[in-house]
Amino acid sequence: MGELSGKREIPLLPLRGLLVYPSMVLHLDVGREKSIKALEKAMVDDNKILLATQEEVQIEEPVAGQIYEVGTVARVKQMLKLPNGTIRVLVEGLKRAKIEEYLKEDEYFEVSITYLEETKAEDNEVEALMRAVLNHFEQYIKLSKKVSPETLTSVSDIEEPGRLADIVASHLPLKMKDKQEILETVDIQQRLEILLTILNNEREVLELERKINTRVKKQMEKTQKEYYLREQMKAIQKELGDKEGRAGEIEELRSQLDKSDVPERIRTKIEKELDRLEKMPTTSAEGAVIRTYIDTLLALPWTRKTVDNLDIKHAEDVLNEDHYGLEKPKERVLEYLAVQKLVNQMRGPILCLVGPPGVGKTSLAKSIARSLEREFVRISLGGVRDEAEIRGHRRTYVGALPGRIIQGMKTAGTINPVFLLDEIDKLASDFRGDPSAALLEVLDPNQNDKFSDHYVEETYDLSNVMFITTANTLDTIPRPLLDRMEVIHIAGYTELEKLHIFQDYLLPKQIEEHGLSKDKLKVNEDAMMKIIRQYTREAGVRNLNREAANLCRKAAKLIVSGEKKRVVVTAKTLESLLGKPRFRFGLAEKEDQVGSVTGLAWTQAGGDTLNVEVSMFPGKGKLTLTGQLGDVMKESAQAAFSYIRSRATEWDIDPEFHEKYDIHIHVPEGAIPKDGPSAGITMATALVSSLTGIPVRKEVGMTGEITLRGRVLPIGGLKEKVLSAHRAGLTTVLFPKENEKDLDDIPESVRKEMKMVPVEHLDEVLEYALTKKLVKKS
Repeated sequence: MGELSGKREIPLLPLRGLLVYPSMVLHLDVGREKSIKALEKAMVDDNKILLATQEEVQIEEPVAGQIYEVGTVARVKQMLKLPNGTIRVLVEGLKRAKIEEYLKEDEYFEVSITYLEETKAEDNEVEALMRAVLNHFEQYIKLSKKVSPETLTSVSDIEEPGRLADIVASHLPLKMKDKQEILETVDIQQRLEILLTILNNEREVLELERKINTRVKKQMEKTQKEYYLREQMKAIQKELGDKEGRAGEIEELRSQLDKSDVPERIRTKIEKELDRLEKMPTTSAEGAVIRTYIDTLLALPWTRKTVDNLDIKHAEDVLNEDHYGLEKPKERVLEYLAVQKLVNQMRGPILCLVGPPGVGKTSLAKSIARSLEREFVRISLGGVRDEAEIRGHRRTYVGALPGRIIQGMKTAGTINPVFLLDEIDKLASDFRGDPSAALLEVLDPNQNDKFSDHYVEETYDLSNVMFITTANTLDTIPRPLLDRMEVIHIAGYTELEKLHIFQDYLLPKQIEEHGLSKDKLKVNEDAMMKIIRQYTREAGVRNLNREAANLCRKAAKLIVSGEKKRVVVTAKTLESLLGKPRFRFGLAEKEDQVGSVTGLAWTQAGGDTLNVEVSMFPGKGKLTLTGQLGDVMKESAQAAFSYIRSRATEWDIDPEFHEKYDIHIHVPEGAIPKDGPSAGITMATALVSSLTGIPVRKEVGMTGEITLRGRVLPIGGLKEKVLSAHRAGLTTVLFPKENEKDLDDIPESVRKEMKMVPVEHLDEVLEYALTKKLVKKS
């Protein structure tokens, strides 16, 4: 062996997907030109060649850096040229060697190598490792059945530990990296330890494979048995003339179950119910209940979801295409999209759109679904008073059904629709439970991933749903339910906004629906403004849409009857089509009045103006309040009256007026109930005007509560009130200073035309509202 030590120069044959250990004898097929030349060179020299494996199998022509450094020097024992041009070689591995330097790379590889000497360890440890390797190799052979038992006999006779490790490694189906690691390990003890670890892992994998195969075999046997029994049952039922009734039904359900994407826990539940249904007599009424239940579970979406369109520009275009204005809700949807794009998964937000009827709450929810490219589901909660409407009925009841939420999800067919809960403020409650309490679980982001429906019985994940609720007012929504929602107020539209909506949205849509065209019906801007001011009085645009439809019907009749080929509507011709105006535009007084003040009120239909009139006549100090006022309004009047009495002397008012005169406060339109804490300063101003005889400016409207010390307290609904003042033709609004934060909500077009005056005390109110300054006694 002296010749297999030290350094030498030798041709190199790179191997693909193959590795040769010392002491191995095997055949190789050599086809690459460089490899054939290297073989020829070896045959010319001393029949020795270095066999080293290339790192990547797919490389056709490897270079120096793509071949492992450690290989095996082998003796070429035999060469045979095959008809296809390749050469079959018989080689015998001799000794490990390491490539030090590449000397030639052009025609063939020639390298300078150093033979690697094996290091020996303590005999007892090596002996123990050899026995362990043989023991594990024996178990491996028994389990794998890929290696013949005779191999074990031949391996057992090997006494040299290094050779034993190499021969065992050559018989194992290892990854190339593991084989190379064993080849590169010169220390015999370390090599045996590596081999022992690999053998142990292989044995465990094989045992696991055997267990899996056994389990699969048992399962297959069970399935075959069930199939055989079912076929027998079918045959029996066919003979009995059952026409495959229940069995055919069950088979169909099983087929649906196999194709469905239900989770494993639901699959188990359905299979259990199917087994019950199968054993049940055909005449049993419960069979229909189970069948309906299984149908419901199969129809529900469990994993199917639509992919959100997260293009913010697209969403913005869709929202603007469907709605004019509504900046805050649109901005909130775009924010949600932006966050969704960044985090990729976000619990669906719960938005509550609050505003008067006709402002576009429901249609905005539809647009949100369209912009996200999600399914849209709507359920109306108006008048719902039974908790089972939300949570479903237990299946023990006759005619049991899932709740509206689950039914909505079934309709949507996906787990991430936009779900609209309409009119949440109209929920009721009675002896059948409180539906608003049941909705807490639906609308709480921390609970709704495990929503429990009494009918379904299994928890259902609602966390991917984008819930949108609508309401006309927040007063009737229970606080805990309101706390779960993000409230977005949608106030009424300004006249300018209504004009745009009528022009760009409502009229074109109605023209199309009525089979007309823009050429057949033309409405001038003056006529549009007249419709807005004198034919509708509302915060939204629902009545405006009706008037647009009304115009289209009138035009269609004129065109079809042949009276006109084209209808042009102007402010003058409007009355002939729509009749006399229904409302008087500009409710502001035509001249300054004594004891009459224009107040501003909030109603469910938006803002409105409220005239407060005070009349005085000789009497005994009786204070009369009329106009169907609520308790709060009456108390506001009493507070204003008491404050004026405390300041009477200072304002040069007869201090005994409350004993000499009867005072009557009246708020016109007595058929309409009025209540709320925002008429305090209005009543006080009307009283002062009446007592002093100083008129109130006709262009001034006001809102605010008053204390017994004359302070002006904040109110709600400032935007709606200012819009009503603008609609009524007022130019100045007095409002509590603490409400200055709400000015941002008022459209800029309105703010430019209105003089907004913040006030803190009644003295400031009187200074702006009265035409003359009060004479104050020093």
